[in-house]
Amino acid sequence: NEAARKAGVADRVKFIKADLFKTDFSKATVLTMYLLPATVNALRDKLFADLRPGARIISHDYLIEGWRHKEMRRMDLQDKVQVTGVPTALIFLYVVPEKIAGAWQARLPPSIASETATFTFVQDFTMINGTASVGGARPRISGGLIQGDALRFVVDLGGKSHVFSGRVKGDSVSGSVKARGVSAPWHATRAR
Repeated sequence: NEAARKAGVADRVKFIKADLFKTDFSKATVLTMYLLPATVNALRDKLFADLRPGARIISHDYLIEGWRHKEMRRMDLQDKVQVTGVPTALIFLYVVPEKIAGAWQARLPPSIASETATFTFVQDFTMINGTASVGGARPRISGGLIQGDALRFVVDLGGKSHVFSGRVKGDSVSGSVKARGVSAPWHATRAR
């Protein structure tokens, strides 16, 4: 903390000596960690529950199981050879996702459905799947990913793959749906 003060960044960074599993991470916008895999994954649920959507997590060398990283960088550092025996360091960037599990009522383009559709999302951290109810059909939601507020998933309707993308803002999602090169807007709100 003294070094942060001397560097003029004490208003933006804070160092705490505490129990990881009892620490409140809710105010953090960036969390960096260099922990062994068992500890990284023991913290996984807490990070998902405590950190705000959009917060960034930087993990040195070890993946967070069940989360898809947004970016990965490899660095070769000779200093690391003395400690680990290898020069390679992997840095993973994760973005804490919005929580979207549950039912959403969607307005789709008239070319897809004339009535309101329902998307029921099952969320496993950054991965999304589930089912849709569109005009009497109940296709699966697959290939879904959410990082921060950016959502993307696929629904097969009428023999065509429809790729949905959008931004989650609280209890609503707006974006575009693309099928066979044609794009149109869609919107959904969380069902109460």
